[in-house]
Amino acid sequence: MHDTPPAARAGRPARSRRAPTDPPASFRWTRRIVLTLLAVFTLVPVYAMVSSSLKPLKDVRGAFHWFPTEPTFRPYVDMWSTVPLARYFTNSVIVAGGATAASVVIAVGAAYAVSRYRFAGRRVFTVTVLSTQMFPGILFLLPLFLIFVNAGNATGIALYGSRGALILTYLTFSLPFSIWMLAGYFESIPRELDEAARVDGCGPVGALLRVIVPASLPGIVAVTVYAFMTAWGEVLFASVMTNDQTRTLSIGLQGYSTQHEVYWNQVMAASLVVSVPVVAGFLLLQRFLVTGLTAGAVK
Repeated sequence: MHDTPPAARAGRPARSRRAPTDPPASFRWTRRIVLTLLAVFTLVPVYAMVSSSLKPLKDVRGAFHWFPTEPTFRPYVDMWSTVPLARYFTNSVIVAGGATAASVVIAVGAAYAVSRYRFAGRRVFTVTVLSTQMFPGILFLLPLFLIFVNAGNATGIALYGSRGALILTYLTFSLPFSIWMLAGYFESIPRELDEAARVDGCGPVGALLRVIVPASLPGIVAVTVYAFMTAWGEVLFASVMTNDQTRTLSIGLQGYSTQHEVYWNQVMAASLVVSVPVVAGFLLLQRFLVTGLTAGAVK
């Protein structure tokens, strides 16, 4: 004879073992199917890129095969000599790193001022900074081009075609959003920390560097990743603002396409090589990125 649950003996229906907050089984299966389809949709192009990078050029030209019939690492060797890939990689690192460093330093100072001080025009400044993100980037292409050319003619400093001009260009893209997000993150940090730091003898800059910056590390990492990704893969302005010596990776990869031939296997190999550092860095900093974006968005 089986034991009867106490709730049933008392005339009350037994409670389900499933927690009230658990989603229904149909929802869980739907979520699994959708996530699986999204993963396949994302990973199939990556696999096609890896597979094509391990094929001879004659195999890439023909019908696509999922597995290389004659695997070779020759495209990974030839891609460095077909185009000056190392120079393009160096230019991208310098431009993206310079724009990221300048964006983070300026955004930290500006966001600290917006979040901690009340001054005339504070709200107008915040709205103006954020409103710049509403305009498409192509609207700024011709004005920036004319500014760099005319400034170079007036000062004798070659701005057009230089890496410095490209750093300034990318700085204008990432800085407004960086200020807005960091200001929201700084607002979530109690002001009592600033007061405690000043009691200990720190000034405003000391409180910022010794207290606020360490406490807001996730937000700063999120801004850093955003600024770097914005500059690393940009194509439109890099195609106009650079020359043969300052060309970045996003434009340099077009060099594998010549008048008579397109080296598809080398394109895939180079795309994989230049993507690995960025993807690896993103995965390592993903935890900080999610935390920083969430905190800034909530504020």
